[in-house]
Amino acid sequence: MSNRYSRKDFFKKTGSLIAGASLVAGFPNIIIPRKKDKLGVALVGLGSYASGLLAPGLQMTQHCELKGIVTGSPHKIPRWQERYGIADGNVYNYQNMHEVANNDEIDVIYIVLPTGLHAKYAIIGAEAGKHVWCEKPMTKTVDDCQALINAANKSKVQLTIGYRMQHEPNTQTIIKYGKEKTYGAVKEVKAGAGYSGGHGPGNWRASAELGGGALYDMGVYAINGARYATNMEPIAVRGKQWSEREEMYSEVDEFTEFELRFPEGVTAFGETSFGKSTNYLDVDAEEGWYKLRPMQSYSGVRGETSDGIKLPADPNHQQARQMDNDALGIKENSKPLVPGEDGLRDIRIVEAIMESSKRGGEWIDL
Repeated sequence: MSNRYSRKDFFKKTGSLIAGASLVAGFPNIIIPRKKDKLGVALVGLGSYASGLLAPGLQMTQHCELKGIVTGSPHKIPRWQERYGIADGNVYNYQNMHEVANNDEIDVIYIVLPTGLHAKYAIIGAEAGKHVWCEKPMTKTVDDCQALINAANKSKVQLTIGYRMQHEPNTQTIIKYGKEKTYGAVKEVKAGAGYSGGHGPGNWRASAELGGGALYDMGVYAINGARYATNMEPIAVRGKQWSEREEMYSEVDEFTEFELRFPEGVTAFGETSFGKSTNYLDVDAEEGWYKLRPMQSYSGVRGETSDGIKLPADPNHQQARQMDNDALGIKENSKPLVPGEDGLRDIRIVEAIMESSKRGGEWIDL
């Protein structure tokens, strides 16, 4: 696997991550932007997710709009400006991104970079006084998650993680089933998130430094799903990681399997992969079962229950709903649906799974 990555040298020039202090207790009073119909959003990173889903989604939102971009690829700028009418003064690179602090047209920065770069640039945005939306997974490490939470609290800005599924109607239905014990208490969860394919030389998903690997990229869907399906936090975890295509995934996991132990004897089994397509969330309860298949899909999430209820896919744009909900939360100064603490909990589990695998699958207390 080559260690030369696109724009790597450019990112290195911007300095190292600044360590954070301890978490401020409670949810802070955030800085409320001036009254306006739509909050201005700047996308940080113009890869396929930003260009194919977030930017189009921002054309459908009621509470926010695309106003700026941050990119290390100058050749992309004219196309984005032409398509979305972005002013010259709202275009930044990674070296001058901090200057967004002086731009009243931008209220939110949305981090859409490789995982290993999330913390650094999200902290820059928070320190500039901008609300931060950060794609999942939150960061590579628990320490980085905490540093980002600290930065947002210090600047009194909102921080939310881009778990779009928690905004999705059928997902919210199964969360409600678990909380209200509609089918009795949850006993066991099985979750899988992965795809079959490969990543060529230079792709960040095959880079340990940039936060690649199946567990970071897709496994967090299964972890997050197990947590919101049970409405509990796990107390222990064990896992196994491996790669079958070592020439492609010599630095990171191609496959990961894990088991979560929750209070009250509840268990969850998860799998994730770059070599196998999996997409499900199955919940067994005392008085029945319910499931989502697929549990995360851009084309919609479908579900069913043991008593014959069908949950048809919602046709609305998932990312537009997510961003509108998060923008409305900022405008109303309400706690975000998926705050930074939620992202940190997933990364704590990720780190424990990786440690368990190194120890031959030992149970790790959380």
